[in-house]
Parts: sequence; C-alpha cells; structure tokens
Amino acid sequence: MKSAVETLNPTRVRLTVEVPFEELKDSLDAAYKKINQQVTVKGFRKGKVPARVIDQRFGRGAVLEEAVNDALPKFYTEAVNEAEINPLGQPEVDITELKDGETLNFTAEVDVRPAIEIPDYSGIEVEVDEIEVSDEDVEKSVEQLRTRFASTSPVERAATEGDVVTIDLEAKVDGEVLADGVAEGVQYTIGSGELLEGIDEAVTGLEAGGEATFTSQLKGGSAEGKDAEVSVKVTQVAARELPELDDEFAQMASEFDTLDELKADSRKRLENMKQYDQATQAQERVLEKLLELVEVPIPEKLLEDEINTRKHNLEHHQLGQMGLDLAKYLEIQGKTEEEFVAETKEQAVKGIKTQFVLDELVNKEKLNVSQEELTEHLMRRAASSGMSPDQFAQAVVEGGQVPMLVGEVARGKALAVVVEASTVKDTKGEIVDMSDDEDEAEEAAEGAAAATGDEDKTEA
Repeated sequence: MKSAVETLNPTRVRLTVEVPFEELKDSLDAAYKKINQQVTVKGFRKGKVPARVIDQRFGRGAVLEEAVNDALPKFYTEAVNEAEINPLGQPEVDITELKDGETLNFTAEVDVRPAIEIPDYSGIEVEVDEIEVSDEDVEKSVEQLRTRFASTSPVERAATEGDVVTIDLEAKVDGEVLADGVAEGVQYTIGSGELLEGIDEAVTGLEAGGEATFTSQLKGGSAEGKDAEVSVKVTQVAARELPELDDEFAQMASEFDTLDELKADSRKRLENMKQYDQATQAQERVLEKLLELVEVPIPEKLLEDEINTRKHNLEHHQLGQMGLDLAKYLEIQGKTEEEFVAETKEQAVKGIKTQFVLDELVNKEKLNVSQEELTEHLMRRAASSGMSPDQFAQAVVEGGQVPMLVGEVARGKALAVVVEASTVKDTKGEIVDMSDDEDEAEEAAEGAAAATGDEDKTEA
C-alpha cells in the first residue's frame, strides 16, 4: 500500500491511497465466506458454494463491493498512522479506481487537529478578588444556621413577614380551574419568595380562615407563563421562634461548646469558600489570557457538529426537564434565535479551542495521569452526579468514557501548570500563591473541557 497526504487547509487533509490487489485477498476471502452463508444454490451444501459459482450467479461486483467495504477501514487507519495525523470525526471516502485483479485507489478527506504553537505563558498576569470575611458575613452565616433550628407555633393574629402560613390554593385561567392548579395544606414562609409573585401581599394581614385573590404569572404546570387568577385561603398562621444565640445554641447546632468557637469555625469556613472562589476565578482568567495568546484554527465540520450537539442537549434534555421548548426559553431570556445561535457558536468555539490548547500543553509538558489522580477525579465526578462511585465507574466503563475522564484530568494538570507560572494578584495588589491549587485548577479545566461537548468522542 502507498499513501500520500495533502493539506487542504490548517484543519483538513486529503489522503490518497493506492492498494495493490493482492492486499485485498483476506477481505475477498471474507466476502466469499459471508456471501456463502447467506445464499442457497441448488446442488451445493450451504456454505460450500465455490467462488466461481458465486461470481456467475451473483456477480463478481457484489463480491468486490463487500471486500472493499471490509478493507477500507484497515487501509484508511494504516494511511492515517503513516501520515502521523490526528483525525477528527469520520472521513469522506471516495473510491477513485477499482480494477479487478489490479488495484484499489481511494481518497479520504478528514478534519484534523491543527498544529498549535504554545507561546511563553509565564508573563500572564490576572487580578482576582481579595479574600475578606467581615464580621457581618460571620453574623449572617450564624443567623442562617439559627434559622434552620427555628421552631414554629400557631398564633391567633394576622400574618406578618417571617410567619409560616398554611394555605390552600386554586388557580384559574380564563375562568376555568386548572387540573393541576389546586393545592391544599401548603406551608409558606412570608417573604421567602418561594411561591407565586403577589402571594406575600395577598396573605399578609390575613388571619386563619382569611381569603384573598390575586393575579400572578404561573411558573410551571400546564399553563406555565400564563396569567392566572389565584385564590388563597389561610388555614393557619404560625410564628417562627428563633433559639437564643448562646453557648447552648452552639452545642445544639454544632460540635462546639461555645458560641465564640462556632463563630470562629464559621469564619474559617467562609474563608475557605472565598479562597476556592478566588482560585476558580484565577483559573478562569488565566485561561482567558492563554487563549488570547494562541491562534487556533477551528475545523468547520467539528464546529458545526458541536453547535448542533449543544442545541440538541439544550432542547431535548435541559429544557425538556423544565417543560419548556426553545421558543419559550428564548422568550424568557429576551433573546432572538439569531442571538442564541451566535452565542452558541461563540461558546462552541471557545470550548473546542480550550481543549485543543490544553491538550497541546499536556503534550508539551509531558503530563501523565496516575491511577490515583484518575480515581480522585472519578470520586468528585460521581459526587457531583449524585451517583455512588461504583455506579459512576460502571457507567463510565460501559460507555467507553474512560479516555474522556483521563483527558479531563490531564487538562486540569495542564491548566494548573499555566496558573502556577502566571502572576495572580488580588484587588489590593497582593500576590496570590496558586502553587497549592492544582485540584481547583483541574476542576476549572474539567468545566472548560465539558464545554466542548462530545468532541473527545469524535476522534478516530
């Protein structure tokens, strides 16, 4: 077999392959054997029909077609390996010449990973928010914990903000009660904003047995988005009683003996959260700067497929779970379809570019993924998916997604290398040490890689 490669553009090549006919022997034998199992010829046992009889009865062309279809993937793969290219997606194959007993010639056009030059990234500088936890932040955190331990008791008075009311609801659209618009015994905290718009004003001032009617746009159900006339009846008013903020509360709500210890722990937790947010912010901004430094041609077919995949996932998975279609979603977002397409394309371009650049960095820095790193990553992904590690691991293996997970970990390590080499300052001008934040960098890169959709799966 002889092959040659022609570069059509930075992201597409054409392979020209010439195969001597003798190299088709194995595929021809397999073709005769397959046809033998499928046909019946009088005078011959099934599977024992001679090749010359098959040629006479069914045509040599049928055999050649079967043999070529069997052989093409093998010869294409050999040509790809010989040319040392990284194909993306399936090739467009064209058989240019097939002479029985002489030769098979074909061409294969396919998208390839573009050659990327990674420049010196040590000069990247970004600014991030400083880590600052105020006394007010701590008090708010403790107050939220206090609210979780609040108790309620019925009162015989008008409902006010903060009270928990038990209510019955009935929604009508165009004068008709909705089949899914009736609910009884719903508990609602006035001021929480967790139910319909306008309900706070309607129930405030009502005592048990009081009723009111208001108009509100429905957030879900069969008449989602429509204005409904909602009748509400208060069946009980209960006041929330918050526990005293003292050492006894600290012992009840935590493992600490004193309120001061609880507050100190709250401050530490808030600092850790802000530190994580700061690290994530640094990684996102460093990645943005890195992408600005690198010129990356985007394969047109890959981009088209990625845009279609993102649109399909949004329409048939995310929006479907919320009971929305694309038109309604765009209406809620206040976007035109043209704006949506433009944004989706921009996100797809960034996702593909991110993966290409980080993958090139993995090669340049010769980064490897250990079994321990892969296991830790799998545990994190399992936790975020709501599955047990064993269930998630089984799904990954059965779906052939292990290489994708390895890629995510490797890209995370690549981004961590760039972040550590960059200068990160907070808004006070203080240098932020990112050398211990590889885990956060990996998670940020994982998100970036996830933004490319199924691009990993398109590689041949």
